[in-house]
Amino acid sequence: MNALLPRILKSAYRKEPISSFIVIMGAVNAVIGGVGERWSLLTFGLMMVMVAAAVRWWQTQDKEVKLKEQPVTQYLPPDSSRPPLPMLSTIKRQPPR
Repeated sequence: MNALLPRILKSAYRKEPISSFIVIMGAVNAVIGGVGERWSLLTFGLMMVMVAAAVRWWQTQDKEVKLKEQPVTQYLPPDSSRPPLPMLSTIKRQPPR
């Protein structure tokens, strides 16, 4: 478990660095506020974590919409402009002697 957590955190931080940074700041504020019994700092930290989660969700939804809207580009010419390829046979030939 100890080796798995850093991998998950690194991959999440690399994918969305801005929202991950906001989550870390909010979590630190929440911990400081909870330990020091500063309820306003705890509330502020929890709100930052929720905002970061909302931003990450919004970014993933936005990416899905953009991927659906992109037209399909065709890089290869249509089949009619190319000559057909020869058929492959499964018969094994004997090597020359």
